[in-house]
Amino acid sequence: MYRFSVETRARTQFINIDSQIRKLLTECGLEAGILQLHVPHTTAGITINENADPDVPRDMELVLDRMVPWHDPAYRHAEGNTAAHVKASMTGVGCTLIIEGGRPCLGVWQSVFFCEFDGPRRREVWAVPVPLPTKE
Repeated sequence: MYRFSVETRARTQFINIDSQIRKLLTECGLEAGILQLHVPHTTAGITINENADPDVPRDMELVLDRMVPWHDPAYRHAEGNTAAHVKASMTGVGCTLIIEGGRPCLGVWQSVFFCEFDGPRRREVWAVPVPLPTKE
């Protein structure tokens, strides 16, 4: 298993982690197979979405905040970060990437984003490379 850190600077932040993934693929030598990514945090997630227009992550943040506002008198969680837990569950904590030629197979406009919902913090992403079986 491989790991890399992500530094977040805001309570909610979508961080493109494509460069960290490419570096990890170089380190582990995975040329073809799958790469399973996992975020081991209850108030952060991971998603694949558009990387060309910075308004997309901003709009995602806006929509999530409307759906799950930070403050709601009905929340009962004592730490005061209920919204972060809900948003992390909505984005999910893992994704699987197909790897070919040592690079993730993503669409032209796609990138992998680390999703912070309770920052700023130092976070981790765990990665498990799974090579394709060799033909015999």
